[in-house]
Amino acid sequence: MLYLLAEWLGFEGIFNLVRYQTFRAGATLITALFIGMAIGPRFINILRVRQGKGQPIREDGPESHFAKRGTPTMGGLMILISLALSLMLWMDLRSPLVWACLAVTAGFGIIGFLDDYDKVSKNSHAGVPGRVRLAMEFVVAGIASYIIVSQISTDLYVPFFSDVSIPLGPFYYFFAAFVIVGAGNAVNLTDGLDGLAIMPVIIAAGTFAIIAYLVGRTDFSEYLGIPYVEGAGELAIFCAAIIGAGLAFLWFNAPPAAVFMGDTGSLALGGALGAIAVAAHHEIVLAIVGGLFVLEAVSVIVQVFWFKRTGKRVFRMAPIHHHFEQLGWSESKVVIRFWIISIVLAMAGLATLKLR
Repeated sequence: MLYLLAEWLGFEGIFNLVRYQTFRAGATLITALFIGMAIGPRFINILRVRQGKGQPIREDGPESHFAKRGTPTMGGLMILISLALSLMLWMDLRSPLVWACLAVTAGFGIIGFLDDYDKVSKNSHAGVPGRVRLAMEFVVAGIASYIIVSQISTDLYVPFFSDVSIPLGPFYYFFAAFVIVGAGNAVNLTDGLDGLAIMPVIIAAGTFAIIAYLVGRTDFSEYLGIPYVEGAGELAIFCAAIIGAGLAFLWFNAPPAAVFMGDTGSLALGGALGAIAVAAHHEIVLAIVGGLFVLEAVSVIVQVFWFKRTGKRVFRMAPIHHHFEQLGWSESKVVIRFWIISIVLAMAGLATLKLR
């Protein structure tokens, strides 16, 4: 809204600052942070009153989690409100890439909300059946992929190599949808401890803010040997909003958490990261930067596959963060060490920009 106003005024005077994506990214981050901090306390109280018993706790989970009974969930709504309001204020919404990423965030947020609502209303951790939820996610991701691919090529670019790509043709639509859905569910699986998921999301968003900005500049993309995507620079502002809203949520989600993100937030944020990675043509780099999310998802897949075949478990409990809890690590130790891993992986992902 402010960008269009500044453009209408010819970017005169102080409005000239709005012309720059870097300024708007910083302003978006601060705006999202302020909104989240402002609405947080009252929003959490409303959730606590309406939900009563809060998020159901798994009976087969770590014993330390039983103390979390009564903690409200659906805190992801707070993130999405902060995100949406800040983006509407500072972003140039004319890019189809922006709308595709917004569609994934909103669509996955709605799916996650339905899942959370089903869990709370029935006092069960089952939620919406997995196949139904996946089907809805692929519909949303498929539509977003179609919009994104209309603006970019169908080549899969390989990191560490300059101008090396794999032409996927029509298969790229399926690949893009898989990346988006995979990212959403990987973040969802990671969201099991206080502060565990949101900080790696913030780190990944910060990394892709840099990538999106560079990809959207012809000079930087040519110098670094990375694909140029027109309009991708606006996604840096999207990432900044995720960082601001995420930091505000972390204030209330820090141990002991006053509110849980729920599927409402984890699916939406994971899907947003996947859509941004596809739009920026750095899908493989997302697997590096979000390696922690990949590890969490793979641990669940391996555990389920091996248990069905042999009746034995590879890990004491999956996702893998629960495995370390069962080994005797405190919750805070697991969370902080996983944050460190996320920072290292983010640095590795950024290194792919230069090592080509």
